[in-house]
Amino acid sequence: MIDLSTKFGHAVKRHLKNEYVIWLTTVDATLTPQPRPVWFVWENDSFLIFSKPNAYKVKHIAIHPMVSLHFNTDETGDKHVIVFTGEAVIDSNGAPAHKVRGYLKKYKSGIIDLKMTPEGFSDEYSTAIRIRPTEVRGWE
Repeated sequence: MIDLSTKFGHAVKRHLKNEYVIWLTTVDATLTPQPRPVWFVWENDSFLIFSKPNAYKVKHIAIHPMVSLHFNTDETGDKHVIVFTGEAVIDSNGAPAHKVRGYLKKYKSGIIDLKMTPEGFSDEYSTAIRIRPTEVRGWE
């Protein structure tokens, strides 16, 4: 579990609550890192991400479950660099995206911008990925 009680932990907690996108880096079959921005929610001490089932990130995780995640930095505002490492699993027992209250609240307008309904989004992005971070590091 990550300690969110330190000064740095408070910055991490703020980012987990307020950031709209996090960068997920998986490793492909040639061991090349493949970063991509994804929507996420932080729940139960883990990241929850929804994906299309045939997305490369899902295939990468099946072979190489160790991943990293990081937030963007802002030259004019919050300059914290925050990098997580952890293990990703496909969560086949999880609720669909539109039934995850925090996810729907956070991304409802984004789903509408995609010209989708919450149920349609859940149908298309039907694969839940759960990432439990094992380490967080960073600086300001």
